[in-house]
Amino acid sequence: MEKFVIRGGKPLRGEVAIGGAKNAAVAILPATILAGGRCVIENLPCISDVMASLQILSELGADVRMLSKSTYEIDTSRIELTEVSNELSRQMRASYYFLGALLGRFGQAQVAMPGGCNIGVRPIDQHLKAFTALGAKDSVDYGMIRVESAGLRGAHVFFDTNSVGATINAMLAAVMAEGLTVLENVAREPHVVDLANFLNMMGADVYGAGTDVIKIRGVKSLHGCRYAIIPDQIEAGSYMVAAAVTGGDVTVRNVTPKHLEPISVKLRAAGCEVEEYDDAVRVWRTGALRPLKIKTMPHPGFPTDMQPQMTVLLSLARGTSIVTESIWENRFRYVDELVHMGANIKVDGQVAVIEGVERLHPAPLRATDLRAGAAMVIAALAADGTSEIDETAYIERGYENIVEKLQALGADVRRVEAPLGALTRAV
Repeated sequence: MEKFVIRGGKPLRGEVAIGGAKNAAVAILPATILAGGRCVIENLPCISDVMASLQILSELGADVRMLSKSTYEIDTSRIELTEVSNELSRQMRASYYFLGALLGRFGQAQVAMPGGCNIGVRPIDQHLKAFTALGAKDSVDYGMIRVESAGLRGAHVFFDTNSVGATINAMLAAVMAEGLTVLENVAREPHVVDLANFLNMMGADVYGAGTDVIKIRGVKSLHGCRYAIIPDQIEAGSYMVAAAVTGGDVTVRNVTPKHLEPISVKLRAAGCEVEEYDDAVRVWRTGALRPLKIKTMPHPGFPTDMQPQMTVLLSLARGTSIVTESIWENRFRYVDELVHMGANIKVDGQVAVIEGVERLHPAPLRATDLRAGAAMVIAALAADGTSEIDETAYIERGYENIVEKLQALGADVRRVEAPLGALTRAV
């Protein structure tokens, strides 16, 4: 069991390179199953969710070979198994993407209910709605989801809610279904577009990704390809906020600035400078932070995965900020950790009212989920003194080499072993 020890109070300065998008990688890796051949995937982040996905592919029968730290060759031609082990399924939420991929190629799949962070209920009803419309039958027994079909056919699916997971699973199942599939009220996130681009590189006929309607004309087969995953919007945003909170000056490289616009707009409104380049953004701050109103929304709105990090920033703004969480009902679980540091935050249901304080104090902290863990790191960097963060496995699910990257920016942060079961503070 590891923990981070952070001595804060130092402005972050320098450059940081962003890895591949976690949310795109965990969709594209299962999609390689549909190729039934060899794919080379570049710009894969070295994080635990990606490693778990690669392990699932290997256990299903794929030949997985590392070509470099961020590039893997995956040959799925010999896959015969259609059941993902319960242990691996429960390690991450995105394990359910293997349902759509296996169903699309083999007509059947079995995966455990998804795991991952406890930030709210993760219903799969919209996923199953899409599978059923395409001609599959489903059952959920003892926590295992089973889907099967004698032959998938194109269909019209209108999603009751805007769901990234259901959109992706429907795309995976539909690319080799007979006829035309029309998906309405779909998610528009950059990683949905990235998956569509990957599927098309394999020979699929997917168009409309990035809009409210995706149309898919089924093809008889797909083939392998070489593909580079887009940069991680949330990793980039987290370093942008860290630069702003610490009063630093950081250039974030290997990004797509357009994907960062919802974050950049809010940082500018909070009193920060954001300068955009072709594949980089520079963030710095010299004056006081200003309060904001933020409401999380599906893309192109403000991303829910950046809400905890921005709440840290607003904890130090001069005035009253209001943050409304419209995606996950448990996303404010981390607020108690910030209160231990002296933040003045009141939560009422899905709304947090934040009265800015002059400074945060060091404290023993814990990561309650992936993005809350990133927020704890940012808060510890801002506090003048030493903080310790437990349960860092959550953080490393989505942030590649976070300790080393922060050290390169001048942060005083260390990764140390902590005795099992020994938390610095009772929780």
